[in-house]
Amino acid sequence: MNVFETTSIALRALKRNTLRSLLTAIGIIIGVAAVIATVAIGEGARSQVEETFAAMGTNLLIIMPGSNSSGGARGGFGSQPTLTWDDLKAIQTEVPTVAQAAPALRTNAQLQSDDQNWATSVQGTTPDFLAIRRWKVSRGVPMSDSDVDSGAKIVLLGQTASDKLFGANSDPVGQVIRIKNVPFQVVGVLERKGQSPMGQDYDDTALVPVSTFKARLSPSLGNYIAGTIMVSIRNSADVSKGQDQLTALLRDRHRIGGNGEDDFSIRNLAEVASAQQQGADTLSALLVSIAAVSLLVGGIGIMNIMLVSVTERTREIGVRMAVGATPNQILAQFLTESLTLSLIGGLLGIGLGLLAAQLTSAQFGWPLKVRPEAMIIATGFSAAVGIGFGLYPALKASRMDPIVALRFD
Repeated sequence: MNVFETTSIALRALKRNTLRSLLTAIGIIIGVAAVIATVAIGEGARSQVEETFAAMGTNLLIIMPGSNSSGGARGGFGSQPTLTWDDLKAIQTEVPTVAQAAPALRTNAQLQSDDQNWATSVQGTTPDFLAIRRWKVSRGVPMSDSDVDSGAKIVLLGQTASDKLFGANSDPVGQVIRIKNVPFQVVGVLERKGQSPMGQDYDDTALVPVSTFKARLSPSLGNYIAGTIMVSIRNSADVSKGQDQLTALLRDRHRIGGNGEDDFSIRNLAEVASAQQQGADTLSALLVSIAAVSLLVGGIGIMNIMLVSVTERTREIGVRMAVGATPNQILAQFLTESLTLSLIGGLLGIGLGLLAAQLTSAQFGWPLKVRPEAMIIATGFSAAVGIGFGLYPALKASRMDPIVALRFD
C-alpha cells in the first residue's frame, strides 16, 4: 500500500466522523493560532517600538542641565542652566564616540501666517540636529551652517504646524510667517515624524537657527545653554560607553570631584527602548507558553480519539489483517489518520492566527509582521504532536490478534 492509498483511507475515516474530528482538532487549532498570532503581534510590537525610538534619533543621548534649589525645594533637571557653549564644543571635539551634537533651545510662541495663527513649540538649533534626529525635509531645503553663522531669519515647519498655518497639502515654502512678531521666511517643511511614546506630536514644531533664536526670540544666557544638548553616538554598541565618556568629560569640566553630585543628567533612550522591548518579549513568552499548553491538550485529545477509533474499528482491523494487511500497514494507517488530523488543525490554526493578528494590529495600529518560519515551525510542531500522540493508538492497532479482532462485537 502506497502513501496515497494510506492517506485516502485516513481521510475517508476522518470524514465519517467530521464533527468529532473537528472537535478533536480544536486544541491543535487554538494552539497553532495562538503561536502564529503571538509571533505576528510580538514582531509588530517590536517593530513599533523600533520605529518609535528611531523617530527620536540615531543612538540618541540627551544631556539636560542641572537643578536649582530654593528654600529646600529642588526644581529638577533643567531648572538651572549648567551646560555651556564651551561644553558643547568640547563634546563635539573631545569625545571619540560622538558623531554629532547639537543644542536644542525651546520656547512656546504664536506663529502667524497671512490669515491663520497657531501656538506651537519653536526650537533653536543647528543643522546637526536634523542629522541626529534623522529628520529630512519633504519640501524646500534644510537649515545650513551659513544660516546659523549669519543669524538668518528662516524657519523649518513641522507638518502639523504647516497644515495649521497654510492648510493641508499646501506648499508654504517661500511664504513669510511671524514668530513673536518677528518675520521669518519658510524655507522648508519637515517630513512627518508622528508621535513620541508619551503622545507628543513631533510634527507640531518649528525650527530656527540657534543664533537667530538667541537674538530674536529668547533672552540669551550668555555662555550658558538655555536648553538641552542632543548627542548622536557613532555606533549603537557604544551608546553606554559614550554616556560614560560624556559623564567623565562634563564632571571634569564642571570640576565635580569624588562623590560630588552631577549638575547635569544624561538620558539614554536606548535603555528605555530596551526596557519596553523586554516587556514585550516577556508577554510574548507568556503567550507562547499558553499556546504550548494548548498544543499539549490538543495532542492528548488526538490520542484519546484515536484510541476510541481503534476500539470502534477492531473488526475492520481484523478483516484487513485477515486479507493480508501487515502490522506495519495498520500502524501506518492510524499514524496517517493522526498526522492528517493534526495537520488539518495546524492549517486551520494558521488561518485563525493570521486573522487574529490582523484584527489586533488594526485595533492597536501596529504593523503586521508575519514570519514565514513561524508558520513552518507551527505546522511542523503540530505534525510532531500528531505523530507523537498517535503512535500509541497506532501501535495498539497494529499488535492486535486478527482472530480476536474478528470475534470483537
